[in-house]
Amino acid sequence: MPDQSHEAYWKRNLKYLTILLSIWFIVSYVFGILLVNELNTIRLGGFKLGFWFAQQGAIYVFVVLIFIYVRLMNKLDKEFDVDEK
Repeated sequence: MPDQSHEAYWKRNLKYLTILLSIWFIVSYVFGILLVNELNTIRLGGFKLGFWFAQQGAIYVFVVLIFIYVRLMNKLDKEFDVDEK
């Protein structure tokens, strides 16, 4: 892969990582810790939403973000012709 293409590949990869990790930070830290009292006024399946985010939601979001990252990277690999054939 030429240097310019290599840089573009990693720049896009870092962009994906930044966005996905920011989403995870917001869900796990902001929703699960900082906004827990406000979210606890809402119930989800009998549990307070703030408690749910702190105990389950952050984990579920993290797993979903892993699958999203895999899909994005597979598309990126094909675009830059570095995919496994």
